[in-house]
Amino acid sequence: MGLIVQKYGGTSVANAERIKAVAERVKRWRDEGHQVVVVVSAMSGETDRLVGLAKQIQERPLPRELDVLLSTGEQVTIALLSMALDAMGCAARSYTGAQVHILTDSVHNKARIHDIDGARVGADLDAGRVVVIAGFQGVDAEGNITTLGRGGSDTSAVAIAAALKADECQIYTDVDGVYTTDPRVEPKARKLDRITFEEMLEMASLGSKVLQIRSVEFAGKYRVPLRVLSSFQEGEGTLITFEEDIVEDAKISGIAFSRDEAKLTVLGVPDQPGVAYRILGPIAEANIEVDMIIQNVAAQEATTDFTFTVHRNDFPRALEILDRTAKELGARQVLGDSRIVKISLVGVGMRSHAGIASLMFSTLAKEGINIRMISTSEIKISVVVDEKYLELGVRSLHEAFGLGAHVSD
Repeated sequence: MGLIVQKYGGTSVANAERIKAVAERVKRWRDEGHQVVVVVSAMSGETDRLVGLAKQIQERPLPRELDVLLSTGEQVTIALLSMALDAMGCAARSYTGAQVHILTDSVHNKARIHDIDGARVGADLDAGRVVVIAGFQGVDAEGNITTLGRGGSDTSAVAIAAALKADECQIYTDVDGVYTTDPRVEPKARKLDRITFEEMLEMASLGSKVLQIRSVEFAGKYRVPLRVLSSFQEGEGTLITFEEDIVEDAKISGIAFSRDEAKLTVLGVPDQPGVAYRILGPIAEANIEVDMIIQNVAAQEATTDFTFTVHRNDFPRALEILDRTAKELGARQVLGDSRIVKISLVGVGMRSHAGIASLMFSTLAKEGINIRMISTSEIKISVVVDEKYLELGVRSLHEAFGLGAHVSD
């Protein structure tokens, strides 16, 4: 017996039948004697529908009002799931993020959790109820509804698990665990029984859609046991662990990729101290996250070319800001490209194995894939390539590193 926090994504609660199936699973855990807290997303497609409605009214919806609108999606799900549990004879109570007092900062659409008051949840659990909480949302110090950004329900679940000191946080989704890469791109991808927090953090940050990056950060920081499972089939899923010895013999654990990349380049910037800040400062002030950065120096002209990548959704805004900055700096030209992707090799085992980069680059070269940008760390190598080469690149690297032949366990 223990305290379990379970999170169910949009596909898991996509309709009434699936909500009933989730209720049956939750009841089984409750009947086994566990205390259960359930965190749910909006029903599949609902958030996109609400965003679409907002854009019919306003091209750039007011961030505060958009949060008010989007938070209603999860409110529907928590009520329906609580009803389904009650109909099965399992006492349940639903709460919005504000009712649980999930306190966040005031950055609308991308809020970060500061604190969670677990008193009400604890009282309900002690009374024998299942507690159903709306993911993806919270409230700031002024009482304004906030949302955590796409995939924020994962973060809600892990944060709640940390606050309640749960025995395990289980993320139920439409896949049965973490794979060496996306099986929809490479059918030979294999499920990992285990993966380290460090590797999962890299996979999430580099484009893997299984878990949201902030949820992995939370889990690692507060040492919350985390497991990824399927809502639609039984199994042990993938355990995310601190044990690095499990990958001692593995050079690469997985291949992550992101289709949501865009590249911006400002040509002919004066090569002088502070130029990077003058370019990226206004981008950061607009709350746009920058990923890869490359700066080249042309010695004869005393100028530099500065290139960086952003999320594709932020590309138009970033380009608009960069055009203004370039004029202020007297730069020659601004270029933008939203037809790029990022492919990354991830593995703790890379630390003790040489030749990983060489094999990656030679494999891509044999397929005629040109590398636009490169970024490295102790446990990952990322490259930016044209988006038309994404699937070819992933499949060729998956084969070259033998990821379809074995699983790290």
